Amino acid sequence: MISLYEEIGQIPEDTIGTPDMHFFVYESYMVFDHKKEKIHVIEDALYSDRSQEDLEEALNQVLEELRIPASNEFEDLDLSPLDFKPHIAPQKFEQMVETARELIRNGDMFQCVLSQRFSAEVTGNPFDFYRNLRVTNPSNYLYFYDFGDYQIIGASPESLVSVKNGIVTTNPIAGTRPRGATDEEDKVLATDLLSDEKETAEHRMLVDLGRNDIGRISETASVQVTKYMEVEFFRYVMHLTSVVKGRLLPELTAMDALKATLPAGTVSGAPKIRAMRRIYELETEKRGVYAGAIGYLSATGDMDFAIAIRTMILKNQTAYVQAGAGIVYDSIAQNEYQETINKAKSMTRIGELRP
Repeated sequence: MISLYEEIGQIPEDTIGTPDMHFFVYESYMVFDHKKEKIHVIEDALYSDRSQEDLEEALNQVLEELRIPASNEFEDLDLSPLDFKPHIAPQKFEQMVETARELIRNGDMFQCVLSQRFSAEVTGNPFDFYRNLRVTNPSNYLYFYDFGDYQIIGASPESLVSVKNGIVTTNPIAGTRPRGATDEEDKVLATDLLSDEKETAEHRMLVDLGRNDIGRISETASVQVTKYMEVEFFRYVMHLTSVVKGRLLPELTAMDALKATLPAGTVSGAPKIRAMRRIYELETEKRGVYAGAIGYLSATGDMDFAIAIRTMILKNQTAYVQAGAGIVYDSIAQNEYQETINKAKSMTRIGELRP
């Protein structure tokens, strides 16, 4: 999407073939409030020319369907382990890392997030993958979109940007360690992560980038870092996380906030535009959904978008997963390659784990 309003060079080949964006206006939908364990059924009149009578009839029909007891439980998941293969060899990825490091040493940029794609043949019901993911890898954002010829399934841990009551928020996540086998190992790894100069420097850089992004659309002196460099634990990895907030300028909208922050610095680099140009030069496949954004905008002016990481695309009996690593001056190529493997595990192992 950034190529629509920034000049970032030749786009790599689109090997999956998905649209650059989808936006939908829904007239009928249900909202699941998991905290309060309630379902809200909504027939939206704002963008509809339906009469009040038609709206009430549609609403009552849905309510009647919800009152019918379920005839049976969900069938058992029909999933098998998937044999994911990387699209580039380890040596090729490490060469990409060294090229990026050379550019960084020469002052071209400070950081560049390079990614690689994995794919596997797949059969079965795509929704079963989502059902499995909800239980085996719960995350801040869980989503399943069925577009007919392809599906998007994800468990993203990271918000790109949200707007609520005029407050715009982003939460940079950067700095990674694998999870330990025990709580004690987790503590050791977390301490090691917090003391790693390379990881903490990368995180500080991306917090600064987040502050700049939020600052461009926020009222003067309203930008604050409300959470800074704390370790957050996920199924396979732990990350350093921060939160940046500001008050959205009154003349701007949630779409301005989305434009200002997409793509996130945590999946592109710094400076953002320069890093994206280098990514286009070094990566051989168009990212597509990966590192984009998935979320909603409401008629109230609020919105919430996740970064499309820990995300799987299912198309033509093939599953695609992508993961990246932030390259800085003192990166070690083999370590960065392994980081992409660790991050991808939450999706590449989706057929192995059972709820």
